Amino acid sequence: MRSKLLVPDCVGQPVHIARDTARELGLSLANIDIDGPPVGALSWPGLYYITSQNPLAGEPANEGDWIFVTIAAHDPGDSAGMILKQR
Repeated sequence: MRSKLLVPDCVGQPVHIARDTARELGLSLANIDIDGPPVGALSWPGLYYITSQNPLAGEPANEGDWIFVTIAAHDPGDSAGMILKQR
């Protein structure tokens, strides 16, 4: 039987941090475009942030479930931390 848990809030986090958080709970990140490349391929090399997720933070999940995310590249030249290039 799979463990019940709550989906973490990944929005605004760097992909590598969100991935580690999800993994610690027994969840995985996945590209919201199921026909597209995996999140790891989209977010390497560089610094990418989660811009949306489904299911939303706080919703119930089972160990082994996926969190579908969209990501965007961080603009290192922007001191305000603006995000570019939605993926």
